[in-house]
Amino acid sequence: MKNRLHFITPIFLLMSLASVAQKGNNTVNKGNLFIIGGGSRTTELMQTLVSAAQLKPADYIVILPMSSEAPDTSFYYIQRDFVKVCSNQIAQLNFTSENVNDKKWLDSLQNAKLVFITGGDQNRFMKIVLNSPVHKAIKTAYANGSTIAGTSAGAAVMSKEMITGNEYSGDSVVSGSFKKIRHHMVEIKEGLGLINTAIIDQHFIARSRYNRLLSVLAEFPSQPCIGIDEGTAIIVYGNQIRVTGASQVVLLRLPGRQKNNTKGNGILNMRNVQLDILTAGDEFNLN
Repeated sequence: MKNRLHFITPIFLLMSLASVAQKGNNTVNKGNLFIIGGGSRTTELMQTLVSAAQLKPADYIVILPMSSEAPDTSFYYIQRDFVKVCSNQIAQLNFTSENVNDKKWLDSLQNAKLVFITGGDQNRFMKIVLNSPVHKAIKTAYANGSTIAGTSAGAAVMSKEMITGNEYSGDSVVSGSFKKIRHHMVEIKEGLGLINTAIIDQHFIARSRYNRLLSVLAEFPSQPCIGIDEGTAIIVYGNQIRVTGASQVVLLRLPGRQKNNTKGNGILNMRNVQLDILTAGDEFNLN
């Protein structure tokens, strides 16, 4: 393959971060995660993604569009963003329940240097992928040194506890409006589990999802909750995280993992919640 990168951006900071993460964490994963909060992607953000993946000319990119109702359209737009910053081969692998065992596709997936999960509906994606050979191939790629990236729904699927976007209302599950901060309000299902020690939310500031994420924090007080805004990403190396992009990341923690109180009407009472608002260049550790 004769493809060459059109843009080369400094990667010494990213490599240094990876080294710190490997020394401070016993993770077996050699790769990293690049998690975008949705919205438009600037050329600078895409260049940072390509640098984080350390793509070489012979490396290729795999796009997984299964979150989308229109996978070909999703592929078109992310491919358009990639060709502005690199000339590596880009392949679409639109797995379905009928072809999750396709050995040729699975081999291509687990050997891709960069895997990108598009936006759409995280439930649609996980219905196909959860505990399938595709799930295993993604984890194998990550363990072997690949970058796993995603935006919007592709961000939500990264954590083990996945926010579905649905809200419990009485005995039913509805499309979430989250007008209150309540216990047992947010529907959580199993995600990819590429992050096991934090929970990811997306479109965070643009869609004012504080009520939702605070309710999740009450359910999982030992786990940091990370709200990523549009046009913004976190780069994850083990437990070490760096913020990049145009907007902000909101980090919620509950120090001391104190017990939450619930009023008779279900409304939560929490004290000493730690809230950090982070911008490009800021770093934090999940420990």
